[in-house]
This record gives sequence, C-alpha cells and structure tokens, in this order.
Amino acid sequence: MNKYKKLASNTIVFAIGSFGSKILLLLLTRLYTGNINPGDNSTKELLELTANFLIPIITFSIADAVIRYGIDKNFDNHKVFTSACVAEAGGIVVLLLLSPMLQLLPYTEGYVILLVIYCITSGFRQIASQFVRARGFVRLFAIDGIMATLTLFIFNVTFIAGFHMGVTGFMISVILSDFLSGLFLWTVAGLHKFFRLRYLDKKVLQTMIRFSVPLIPSALLWLVTGFSDRLFIRYMPGPDGLVGETAAGIYGVSSKIPNLISTISTIFFQAWNMSAIEENNSKDRSRFYHRVFEAYQSFMFIASAALIVFVKPLSNILINSSVYSEYAAAYRYTPVLIVAVLMMCFNQFLSSVYSATQHTTHSFWTSLIAAVINIVLNIILIYKMGIMGAAIVTFISYFVCYCIRIVDARKYVPFAVNHAKFAANTAILFLLGIVVVEEPPLWILILAIGFVFMIIYNFGAVTQTLAQLKRHR
Repeated sequence: MNKYKKLASNTIVFAIGSFGSKILLLLLTRLYTGNINPGDNSTKELLELTANFLIPIITFSIADAVIRYGIDKNFDNHKVFTSACVAEAGGIVVLLLLSPMLQLLPYTEGYVILLVIYCITSGFRQIASQFVRARGFVRLFAIDGIMATLTLFIFNVTFIAGFHMGVTGFMISVILSDFLSGLFLWTVAGLHKFFRLRYLDKKVLQTMIRFSVPLIPSALLWLVTGFSDRLFIRYMPGPDGLVGETAAGIYGVSSKIPNLISTISTIFFQAWNMSAIEENNSKDRSRFYHRVFEAYQSFMFIASAALIVFVKPLSNILINSSVYSEYAAAYRYTPVLIVAVLMMCFNQFLSSVYSATQHTTHSFWTSLIAAVINIVLNIILIYKMGIMGAAIVTFISYFVCYCIRIVDARKYVPFAVNHAKFAANTAILFLLGIVVVEEPPLWILILAIGFVFMIIYNFGAVTQTLAQLKRHR
C-alpha cells in the first residue's frame, strides 16, 4: 500500500470511529445548557481545562513519545510501554502529594478529589490508546473511541439529566468513561504483556523523556490561551453588560461548534502523525508534505465556511436556551472562534514536523509566543470589547503562531505553501462571519455566493491529492 493510500485508509478508519462519536458528544451541549446554569457551566469548563492543564505535567506528555517511538522500528515496544508507565506512575505520586494546593483555586471547592481522579484515569487512557495506535491497531483504537463516547454519553444522561448532579455528575461521567476505556484496551490488546519492570531501560526512558518534556510547556501554553480567556471573562468585567460566571459560561458554549473543526482535524491528524513519522527519511518527503498540506488546508477552509454559513441553525439545535435565555447570544462569537480554531489546526499540522524530526523544543517556544500574546491582549480587549474581545484575541494568538511555524517548520521539511491563497481564504471566512452576525440586506444570498466560491476556489487541491491514490503504486 503506497503512503497516500495508507494515509487515506487510516483517516477513514479514524473517521468512522471518531466522527459519529464526536457529534454525539457535541449534542451533550444541549444537555448541559438545559440542565446546568451558565455559572456552573463555567465552573465545569474551568475544571475540565484545569485537568487538561495538569495531565501533561503528571504524565510528562509521555503519550506523545509512545506514538513516536512505538512506531519507530529501532525501539522495542516492551521497553517503550514500560518506560511510559513508570514515568506516569512517578507523575501520579507527585500529583497526590501536591493535590492539597489545588484548593487554592476558588472554583475547585468540593471537586479536588474528583479532579485528581479525573487526571489519573485520563492519563491511563492516553497511554493505553496511543500504544495501541502505535502498534498499528487502528481499528481497535477506533472501536474504543466509539465505546468511550457512548459510555460518556450514557453516564452524562444518567448523572446530569437523571440524578441532577450538575458539575459533579459531569466529573464522575468522564472518570468512569476513561477508566472503562483504559481497562478495555488493557485487556483486549493484551497490554499487560508489554509491562514488566524487567523491560525498563534507562536509555529508552531518557530518550522518551527528552522528546516529551519540551511538549509539556507546549501543551500547557495552548491550554493557557483557552484557560486565560475564561478566567479573564469570569473575573474581569467587560463593556457588553455580560460579566462574571454568566459571560464565561456563554463563551464556553460558543466554542462548541468551532470544536467541530478541531474534531475533523484531530481525526486526520491521528492518521497523518503516523505517516509523518514513517516517512521521515523518505526522499519524497517534501512533495508528500506539500500535497497533503495543500489538500488539508483546502478541505478545512471549506468545512469552516460551511460551519459559519450554518452557524445559526446549528446553534438552535445544539444549544438549549429555553431554560437559560442567556445562551441565545452565544452564536455571535462563534464565527471568529471557528477561524481561530482553524488556525490552531494548521499549527497542529506543523507540529508534526517537529515531532517527526525530533525538534520538539520548537513546539514550545512558538507556543510560548502565542500564549504571551493571548494573555496581554486579553487584558486589553476583554475590557474594551467583552466576550468578542476574547474571541478576537484567540484568533490573533493562533494566527501569529501559524505565521512563525510556517517559516520555522519548513527549515526541517521544506515544502511549498500558497500564502496568497491562505490569505484570501481567511479573509473570506471573516466576511462570511460578519454577514452571519450583522444580517445585511440579501445576507442569505451573500452567504450562498460566498460558500459556493469557497468550494470552487479550494476543491481543485483536494481532487489533485485524491488523484495520487490512483497514480502511486
């Protein structure tokens, strides 16, 4: 199977296993907005972000090293998996010792124990799922994704809609879902066979740690951009009359539709990251990157345009504003966040260059610049523009990171990029967003024309890359 077909095959498998499940998770937004008030929803979002902030620290981002060296035929899988488990076990001990400090965060009151367990079970599932993927069991990885989502959905309905447990119900749902997922993979994939202390190799452990440690601040800095948005909105008043927990809750809900773009990208990235590592020493590497990135960008621009055009009906479906009417305004901030998340997806693609070539420190410093910009501009624009200011700042920080990475990453893997096409596509997305929110005369016709243009303008790159599936043997 040629590399284009293998990439396409893996992407399809991941899509089957993930997309339907992610849509199901997106529908949980309606469950949350119908059963949790904006203030408590803000607390839920902050707890989730805090967990995602802690997990890379306590796991040393070792899951990224598992996929990198698990695929590499020069490394023994037994040593890779055992080293990863030992590293994570050490991080869990540190978390348990320092857990009392979590009480210093005002929104964690009453949730510290659940937050710690959340981090441990999520870390357990990460290592198990990444190792399964590294061994090439993509179908098992996809099946697990479906099962994990179904259990999470069932637990959410049970604890939130059934028992009315609110934020506590959400935390318990995630914990149970992740634990069952990890246990399923551990049993079915026979992961216990790969974990023996006699397999622990200090050199392998050191190599994996050197690779993954620079990814810790990188992962944290990406979270800072989302974390700081919610904290600033929650604790700093804006000019739009929406302040505090309510405003932060609305902002959190407005990010749910943009997460569809992230979902599409993640499905592709799971397959692409494997191909990028496998093709790291290929003579045709630069051409491969060029064709894939061009098609990826074109498809993502079309998908983003579709979400912006249909943002209102999607918001009506996904957001239940009948109980808490404040949620009705969330769609106004969604178009900007869609473009912001799109930039983040392009940054994720470029990070694969750093992972494949083992220059992970560049992921760190490029993310650091984005995080600093995000924090500084949040202080200014949230005060002046409120929730919309936070959305604009998110785009700016991700866009600046993209501009840096598109230059820096191509020093290690040179591949051609059409910058003029990128700029035109981005500008059109913003114009579509303005039309959706402002509703000028003939706005529906304008949206239709703009969307058709985006499809025509970008479809060629997608079809050219698909043609490689037939040409390469």
